[in-house]
Amino acid sequence: MKGFVRKNLLFSLCGLNCALCPMQLGNYCPGCGGGDGNQSCAIARCSLENGKVEFCFDCTQFPCSRYRQAAEFDSFITHKNQLSDLQKARQLGIVPYTQELLQKRQILLYLLQNYNDGRKKTLFCTAVNLLPLTRLQSIIAALDNSESFNQKERSALAASLLQQAADELGLSLRLRKKQK
Repeated sequence: MKGFVRKNLLFSLCGLNCALCPMQLGNYCPGCGGGDGNQSCAIARCSLENGKVEFCFDCTQFPCSRYRQAAEFDSFITHKNQLSDLQKARQLGIVPYTQELLQKRQILLYLLQNYNDGRKKTLFCTAVNLLPLTRLQSIIAALDNSESFNQKERSALAASLLQQAADELGLSLRLRKKQK
């Protein structure tokens, strides 16, 4: 969107973890406010109209009506924690939140490089987005301590451990698409 530029391209204005999005990982999207190629966005327009806030939590109207159904459907990345991630970033501060996000990104890249059988990118992106960092770190430790398997078995083990952690926390690792 013309005139919409942001400093932090890892965490979007509206609370999406762009650093964990397959579109950004594949260099198809620069992140929210990262260049002229961004699509038109109602929340970006709102930011421009309200003093160019860097994050919605900086707005005096946060959380506004836009967040009532924000987590209803997903796109390339899960929207499930959009509002809670904004609240967490505001509470922790954007620098510590971004540092945690970078740690999660490293875990995601590690999973994709070492445990992806070509069919697990969405699962890994969603799991890393939704699961707590400490849980992800323990899963990586368990994977690193497992016996050396072939790629298909390694991928299945990673998926199984991520799904087990999600089940224990009552989380679904499926992206929710709008029904046509």
